[in-house]
Amino acid sequence: MKYIVVLADGMADLPIDALGGKTPLAYAKTPETDALAPLSEIGMAHTIPEGMKPGSDTANLAVMGYNPREYYTGRSPLEALSIGVNMASTDVAIRCNIVTVSDDDLPYEQKTIIDHSSSEISTEDAAILLEAVRKQLEWEGYHFYVGTSYRHLLIWNRGKVVSLTPPHDILTRVIGEYLPEDPVLREMQKRSYEILNNHPINVERAAKGLNKANSLWFWGAGTRPMLSSFFEKCGLRGVMISAVDLLKGIAVGAGMRNIIVPGADGSLHTNYRGKAEAAVNAVLSEGADFAYIHVEAPDEMGHQGSAERKVQAIEFIDEQIIGVVRRAMDASGEPYRLMLLPDHPTPVSLRTHTSEPIPYLIYDSTKTVHCADVYTEESAEKTGYNYPEGFRLMEHFTKD
Repeated sequence: MKYIVVLADGMADLPIDALGGKTPLAYAKTPETDALAPLSEIGMAHTIPEGMKPGSDTANLAVMGYNPREYYTGRSPLEALSIGVNMASTDVAIRCNIVTVSDDDLPYEQKTIIDHSSSEISTEDAAILLEAVRKQLEWEGYHFYVGTSYRHLLIWNRGKVVSLTPPHDILTRVIGEYLPEDPVLREMQKRSYEILNNHPINVERAAKGLNKANSLWFWGAGTRPMLSSFFEKCGLRGVMISAVDLLKGIAVGAGMRNIIVPGADGSLHTNYRGKAEAAVNAVLSEGADFAYIHVEAPDEMGHQGSAERKVQAIEFIDEQIIGVVRRAMDASGEPYRLMLLPDHPTPVSLRTHTSEPIPYLIYDSTKTVHCADVYTEESAEKTGYNYPEGFRLMEHFTKD
């Protein structure tokens, strides 16, 4: 048996008036998923433990079978694993977004946060901006590392795990009350605006109508993670296919192999088909038993508040991932299971993550389980299949 997970980040949502009272998942044209739904187990899983903040870190750990209460030490340490940073036990890793704050004459504390991704800035441009910051702000005990797109890393030697606010939680708000309480981190953020706002790259971005990447934003602090092996947990040789450092870091910690797909960049127009083909090749030709395809696009469109683009992302996933995987696996004759699910909701109306349970679909090529005619949030709630501890879903998926 081969196992493929398609993780559509942030896909779950609330009904939207502009979509006729439907969620993006229910509204989207998904013929490939529609063909699987009547043959599949469909239900709900709670991926965010009560009292923990909803995020792709805790949620993806749960989807992969790791109890977040036991294994979660912070988001940034997982990203450090992906980048290749060898953290000491006394180090603290902190996510370092390059964000857009309002370009006005107000003091930094009175500015508004506009975009957590700086118009999905390229890694190449972001690396130049981070280097400009590093030259002036890499003080003793603080070290910057380039990640992907707007997502980067600060390592604080002998640091403290401090409370920090994710930028996507406060879009359109004045930033003053959300700035770090730690005076050094606060000063770094403030100084970064002075360094970046009129940098030539940002002058050029503004001329093109793109959001300036004009401030650092720190969040997600944590200590070195200690994940157990996915192979030891599930008995499966696994691969991870993602454009996001967080997921790559989880894979490193779990002893899985990361597959880098050209053109896979976490955006709406990522290389969906390339991801699907890489997963199929891994399980059919490269000795893997398990492939985890992570797609960031629905989450990003939720943060942008765009129902139209979120629907488009879901349709791309259906056509270019579900369809490609299904046809290739059926043609191979290999028995397989396919699980489709989000990690958490990212409602368009809220533009941030929430903790509600998520709908899952499990298709097994060797048997039929009829729970519902379609795969939507509403239909999944009615089937009676429910995992209050979402981390137990993976064991169910991978065991006979």
